[in-house]
Amino acid sequence: MASDGPIRIGMAGLGRAGWGMHREELRNKQDRFRIVAVCDPLPVRREMAERELGCRTYTTLAEMLGDPEVELVDIASRSTEHCAHASTALRAGKVVFLEKPMGVRYEDARKLYLLAQELGGQLFVRQNRRFEPAFQHIREMIAEGLLGDVFEVKLRRLSFQRRDDWQTLRGCGGGLLLNWGPHIVDHALRFLDCPVADQWSDLKRVAAVGDAEDHLKIILRGENGRVVDMEISGGAALLEPEYLIWGSRGALTCTGETITVKYLDPEAPLPPRIADSGTPKDEFGSGEELPWIERTFEACPRSGCDMSSIWDALYLHLREGAPYPITLEESLEVMRVIEVAKETTGFATPPGV
Repeated sequence: MASDGPIRIGMAGLGRAGWGMHREELRNKQDRFRIVAVCDPLPVRREMAERELGCRTYTTLAEMLGDPEVELVDIASRSTEHCAHASTALRAGKVVFLEKPMGVRYEDARKLYLLAQELGGQLFVRQNRRFEPAFQHIREMIAEGLLGDVFEVKLRRLSFQRRDDWQTLRGCGGGLLLNWGPHIVDHALRFLDCPVADQWSDLKRVAAVGDAEDHLKIILRGENGRVVDMEISGGAALLEPEYLIWGSRGALTCTGETITVKYLDPEAPLPPRIADSGTPKDEFGSGEELPWIERTFEACPRSGCDMSSIWDALYLHLREGAPYPITLEESLEVMRVIEVAKETTGFATPPGV
């Protein structure tokens, strides 16, 4: 396997993820990655790839795995095929970049994890929203202590749509928990910053057809006492901020890339106060004027990353030995939280899927 030059990709699946997202993200990274082959069962998609990329095309993954030039297999097939396709590619000795979700069941994802460990192969899960600028910037602000001790985090991804594609069918691995869920659960676990102590979940079908959930609420409480409250919905006609962070010295909200923060001026020490058991004054509240600072700005993390930066992290790991920032253990924990939510709410993946 080559240890220099662009990483040679064989892309499995040319749908909304593979062609619509992965290929677009790689447009400006041709010095680091080159798509040399693709596979897809639909002739029109293969013809499109051959015409626009000038690469070799295959009908099946097995055929593409026989291509000696393919170094990395980028798996963007349907969710129900992720584990099987990743396992086959690992056994063929390829590096595997796997679109989320890692699988449709925790047990399947765990078996894939163990296979990767056994073969010494390299398996990487595409949790690309770990590189979202707003997420990165908010994490930096929390680490700096600007908000004090963060005690609650609310994460939202809300819309209203009468969806009717395969993502609405549990038998196809559909539902918002396996679609948006891996991203937001991953964010939640990073904000929790410790092992999960308790989980409460509620899944519903509101506006979409099919039998999969299109509205979900999951609340995680960490061993450190911090609470993360997640809502993902295709049945919410009014929106809330995507991020709401509460801390002992301030709070912030964020929608899109716009962050609004309110925090106590760190340069203005607060005078001590003592609880008084006596009769209070007639007015309500403490009457204290607090030194608040309020700002609104666009997310601009020090890392300078965007969601396509996951490819740069992958390149630096494979070519220069830098750590890949998303461990398989973290991706596996995402799947565990998803499995608990599905199994305890009547939306479990049907047998045989």
